[in-house]
Order: sequence, then structure tokens, then C-alpha cells
Amino acid sequence: MRTYYDVRLNDRTITKRELTGEAIVKAGRYLIAKTLLELDVATVDPLSPRNPLIFSAGPFAGTSWSNANRTSVGCKSPLTGGVKEANGGGTFSYGLGQLKIAGLTLHGASPSWVVLHIKKGGDIDFDDAAPYLGRGNFEAQALLHARYGKKVTIALCGPVGEYQGLIAGIAFSDKDGRPARLSARGGVGAVMGSKKVKAIVVDLDKIPPFEDAKKVNAAIKDYAKMLLADSIVTNFYAKIGTMGMADLQNTLGGLPVRNFSAGQLVNVSTGEKFKMGGEYISQLNVSRGGEHTHACMPGCVIRCSNVYHDANGKEVVSPVEYETLGLLGTNCGIGDPDQLAQLNFLANDLGVDTIELGAMLGVLMEAGLGAFGDVRFMTDCLAEIRTGTEKGRLWAQGTARVGEHYKVRRVPVIKKQAISAYDPRVVEATGISMMATAQGADHTAGNLPRLKTREMDAAAIVEQSLAHQARVAANDSLGLCIFGMSVTNPNTEFLTAAINAAHGTSLTKDFFEALGRDALRLEWEFNKRAGFTEKDDELPEFFYQEPLPPTNQVARFHAADVHGMYERLPA
Repeated sequence: MRTYYDVRLNDRTITKRELTGEAIVKAGRYLIAKTLLELDVATVDPLSPRNPLIFSAGPFAGTSWSNANRTSVGCKSPLTGGVKEANGGGTFSYGLGQLKIAGLTLHGASPSWVVLHIKKGGDIDFDDAAPYLGRGNFEAQALLHARYGKKVTIALCGPVGEYQGLIAGIAFSDKDGRPARLSARGGVGAVMGSKKVKAIVVDLDKIPPFEDAKKVNAAIKDYAKMLLADSIVTNFYAKIGTMGMADLQNTLGGLPVRNFSAGQLVNVSTGEKFKMGGEYISQLNVSRGGEHTHACMPGCVIRCSNVYHDANGKEVVSPVEYETLGLLGTNCGIGDPDQLAQLNFLANDLGVDTIELGAMLGVLMEAGLGAFGDVRFMTDCLAEIRTGTEKGRLWAQGTARVGEHYKVRRVPVIKKQAISAYDPRVVEATGISMMATAQGADHTAGNLPRLKTREMDAAAIVEQSLAHQARVAANDSLGLCIFGMSVTNPNTEFLTAAINAAHGTSLTKDFFEALGRDALRLEWEFNKRAGFTEKDDELPEFFYQEPLPPTNQVARFHAADVHGMYERLPA
């Protein structure tokens, strides 16, 4: 049994619902889309009190199941106007699970800024947030730990979220207490700010009870062994981390460079050293004493995260991820990982989406406000965003709105959300997923970066994308990190047996992809009700008109090729 909380902030009343069986299992993306439809919020102002903010933990939350403590955050996105589920790692769901909490929905808006403190036993205090307002995330986190102790985990609205900047995410504590794991995309931090909730502090306790704890504990150990025997996990994620994707994309020519005007930063065929990839950075970081196999959540054996050190052996930031490297780095003309790490830290301290931030800064450079590669310009922009000046608040509204304001022609967005670090002219399958998904230009909805597509037509790529999107949505609906998919997806019978042991269900392995398909259908239905049509799936015009060096490819597919894909989902 797990408890679900509905928190009404306007009068600070709380309703608790006891969940059992499948109601606990079907969480994350599925629960968020289902709840948003049931609450009929597709047409509401996303920054109004009527937009709920949902936090959902998966069925193994609170345990050391390697990659099962993701936290899904959902609402109507103020950035896209559509459905949004943004999930992050760290220890927040770990804490919720230990208190036997399945999730919580924040309704309405608080009359004054509050910290919600969820205590052992399940009571919630509404504490004054005044001491933490306006502070960077690291300072606010330290003050919160001074107030509530070390044995807590925190979800934090940063200074940009406070003034409802649409690039704001929600920062979760990592296993070492840093506010560094973000549910970053879609403006979820702005929604938290609109509700005047500065932080949610959750007491840590102990592993929650399960129907058959012995079987669950055995499955946790067996799953870890399966991950450690998997070549993708051991040779890519654990060895190099996500930034290893930069080496591949630079070679393929699909890396975002200088506002998506090129697909390659360095011509590796000439022997020129590529310093913005995982191969170079991992060796550099380890030589300085940095940690390059770091787990963001308790028990994770994938350890794809990192702790980046400077030349003096001092910690700069954790983590440097591929998407940050691509958008805040090469997309802005940055070719030095030390410069990227400093910018990454500043973004984490603000609690903002590094994808949206980097794309927005690239558009400012395109507009002539700064030069590509100018780190001083970028840090000055971040200072304006931090203090919320007139310009800073404009820039904090994200790539699409900044591009429209400055009348920039090359604005890399879909559904007003910045495109991730895979140029759709080259990485076509991921591009199709980003075009079609109700989530906006989100690569995690269905990333197929290695699929060779030039000899494939639209129908064939759509089929591959759709199948992969369903599998991803299933993982996202179970609180599972998608970096374990190479083990999770081929072993759904094992996973289902573990879920049945945990929660007394009688599911079969077929439930897994069906759950993902149901989540996709619900998200698509929400966006239809919100007014999205086929034209919202189109890429920006420059992708069709500008050949991308060095491949000189242009985008081949249009909205009409992808829009109806969710009608093809099998029952």
C-alpha cells in the first residue's frame, strides 16, 4: 500500500488516498497524462492556479533497485502549451518511497511562499520560505539542510522559477546532496514558482515494505548483475557517460554547432583533437581526480554521471551531460570543456534547463547580441537572468519567444521547445520522434541516434520511432531510467515478476509496452484538446532549406509524414 497526497495550497488542506496494486505500478508519464485529462486542464492558463503540478514515484521507489528512483514531474507546460512530463534522477523519489508515498499533486497556489516539509509518519508542514527566496540553488540547499538536517531529500524551485521564467526546471538532491538532478524541460519550475512553493523537503527513512520482500530483494540483486553484464552499460554509460554521444555525433555530422549552422565542430578525419567529447573529457577529468563513474541515485550500477574537476583538482560541477555539452557548449561555439563546466555550474545554480538555455543563447548570438564562443557574453546573460532584469526576464522565456522578439530566422524549436542535441537533418529517427511527440522537441521521447535511415522512407522510420517511443514511455511510467533499457526491455518477464512480488499484482509481460502505448495515447489526446494540430509537428523552415555541413543534408520529412503516427498504435 502507498499513499497519494492531493495538496490544496490556497487553504493548505490535504487529502490522502491509499493506493494498492496497479494504481501504484502505473505511475510517471501514464499517471500524469491520465490525471491532467481527468482534471480537464488542457485549455487553462499554465501559470494559473488551475494548472496542477504532479510529482510521481515509481513502484520500486525507496529501494536500491539500480535505476528505479526517477521522479516524474507533470503539468500543462507553460513553454509549449501542451502536456509535459519531465523526469529527473537523484533521491527525491527515493525519499517519497521510503515514506510509502506514491506521489503528490499540488493544486491551486499558496498565498505566501512556502516550504512543504513531508515528515516521517506522513504529516506535511507548511513552513515560511522567506529565508530561501532569491538565492542560488546551492546556497538555498545549504540553508535548507541547516534547517531540516542532512537526512532529507529536496525538490527545489530556483531563482528563475520564482519569477516564472519558462527555462526553469525543478532541482532534486543527488545522492551527495547537490541540487543537481533536474526535471528540467517544459517550464515545470515556472509552474512551481507560480504556486509559491520554494521547496519540498522529504525526510529519509527506510526501505518500504513489499508483498514479498525476499523476492524483491533477490530481483534487485539479479537486475544489478544483468546491468553489469551488459556491454552498452559497461562500455558506454559506465565508462564514458552520456557525453560519449558527442564523439559519435561529431563524427556523423549531427552535432549542434553555432546555432545548428553546422553538424561538426572538429574534422576528426584530419586528426584534429575533439575536446568536447567523452573520450577526451573522461581522460582529462580522471587525470585531475574527478569522478567519471558516478551514480546520481542510490544503488545505481550504471553510474553514467560524473563529477567534473578543474586543473587544480577542485570540483566544478556535477554532472556534465551530453545535452548540456551540445546546446550550452558546441551550439554556442564553446570548444573548451573547462568553460562548459563553469557555465554548467551557473545553470545548475539557477535551476534551469541547459538545453533551452543553450539554444536561447545561440539565438541571441544569431541575432548579433554576442559572438559565438564568447563566454563572457554568456556569463553576463546568466547574470541578467539570475537577477531578473528586464532583459533577463525576456531571455528566461526561452528560445522560441526570444527568437520571435529579435526576429531571428534560424530558431531551433518544435512546439516552442528547443530541439535537443541531435540535428534532425542527420539524426532523422530522433528528429521524427521530436517532431511528433506531444512533449515538444524532446529527444528522450524516442531517441534512435545510431539508426541508419538514409535508405529508409518515412513510413519505415515512423514505425521504428513509434515502437521505441512506446518502450520509452513504459520506462517513464515505471520510474525507470531509460539508460537501463538495454536490459529492461528484453527482460520484461523478469521485471513483471518483480513488480508482482512487490505489489501483489498479477500482471503479464505484455502489460509493459501496453502501458507505454496508453501513455502516448493519453498525451496525444491532451494536446488535441489543447489545440495542437498537424502544423505543430513541422520543423522550422531552415532545416528544410539549409544543407548542413559536412553532410550537406536537408530535412526530408514534414508534419504530414509524422502527425498521424499515434493512430497507428496497436491496442
